[in-house]
Amino acid sequence: MRIALVAGETSGDLLGAGLITALNDKRSDIHFEGVAGPAMVAAGCEPIASAEELAVMGLIEPLRRIPRLLRLRRALIQRWTRRPPDVFVGIDAPDFNLGLETRLRAAEVNTVHYVSPSVWAWRQGRIRKITQAANCVLCLLPFEKTFYDRHQVAAEFVGHPMADRTPVVPDIDGARAQLGVTGEQVVAVLPGSRHSEVSRLGQVFADACCLLADRYKQLEFVAPMATRSLREVFSVQLKNAGLTERFRLIDGKADTVLEAADIVLVASGTASLQAALLKKPMVGAYKLAPLTYAIAKGCGLVKVPYFTLPNLLTDTPLVPEFLQGAANARALANAVAALIDDPARCWHIAQQFGELRSTLARNADQRAADAVLAVANAE
Repeated sequence: MRIALVAGETSGDLLGAGLITALNDKRSDIHFEGVAGPAMVAAGCEPIASAEELAVMGLIEPLRRIPRLLRLRRALIQRWTRRPPDVFVGIDAPDFNLGLETRLRAAEVNTVHYVSPSVWAWRQGRIRKITQAANCVLCLLPFEKTFYDRHQVAAEFVGHPMADRTPVVPDIDGARAQLGVTGEQVVAVLPGSRHSEVSRLGQVFADACCLLADRYKQLEFVAPMATRSLREVFSVQLKNAGLTERFRLIDGKADTVLEAADIVLVASGTASLQAALLKKPMVGAYKLAPLTYAIAKGCGLVKVPYFTLPNLLTDTPLVPEFLQGAANARALANAVAALIDDPARCWHIAQQFGELRSTLARNADQRAADAVLAVANAE
C-alpha cells in the first residue's frame, strides 16, 4: 500500500508522525511519501519536500514565495496522478492542501483532509470547496463533525492528540521545579507564536503584567517563547513596560509552563486549548489587523459567538475574552485579578475543564489511522 501525505508546519508534522506510527502498527506493508517534517521522516515517511515549505502560506507571507509553492503543488499533482497512491492525506495547511486534494480526487485518487479548516467559524462558503476536495474530513473537535453532518459531508471525529498527551492530573510542583520557578503564584503569559500576534498583543500583555505586579507582590510571570526572534521582540516590550524583574522567558516548553501555572493570560488559539486541558483558569485576548477585522465584521464572515476555543467546547463560557480595542492592559489585568481574587471560581473552572479533556481524549492517532485505511480500501 502507498500513502501520500502533505503536512504544513510543525503541528502538522507531529500529527502526521502520530498517524504514520499508528498505521504502521496496523499494517507492515505501507510506503509513505510526501511533504514531511523531521517527525514524519523519523516515523518512516520518504520526504519529497520539507513541511517548512508550507509555513509561508497565508495573507501575511511574502508574495514572492507563492510561485515556488504553486510549482511544488503542480509537481505533486503530476507525480501522484501518474502513479496514484492508495490514499492521499492532506494534514492541515488548507490553503495548499484543499486545491491539491481537489485535483487528485478529480483524477480518482481517494483523499482525506486531516484537521478541519475553521469553516464552522468563518467563511462558511468554503464548505463547497471541501466537499469537492475530500472523501472524508478528520475532525479534532466534536462540533466540527456536527457541522459537516449538517452539510452532508463525510467526516469523522477522531479526538484531539493534545488531549491524549495531557496528564489527567497536572504535576504543578514537578513543572515548577523543572523551570526553576519559585513564586507563590504563577501566571503563564502566552502572547502568541507568530510575529503578527506578538507585535499586536505583546506590549498589551506586558503592560497588563506590570499592573498586576504592582498589585500582587506574590506573583511570578513566566512566558514560553516559540522562537529566538519572538523572544527578542517580547523582551523589548517587557523593557518598555518597566517589567524586567519577576518575569522569566523560557525557550519553548509551552506545555511545561502551562502545567506550572495557576492562571494563564493567552492569545486565543491552540494554546488556550492546551491551558484548558491542563485545567487552568485563563483570560483570552486577540487582535486582528484592523483591515482584516473590518472586512470580517462588515461582511458578516464570522459565525461563532466566541473566539476562544474552550468557550466553544463548554456548556457555558468560562474564559473572559477581549477582542481588538477591548484587549487593553487595564481590562486584561482586571480580568486576571478577578481570577486571583476568587479561588472558588478558579476551582469550578478547573472542574469543568476536566470534563473537557474526557471529551477530546479519544486515542486520535489510532482513530485517524482507521479512518484513513477505510478510505484507502473503499471501492
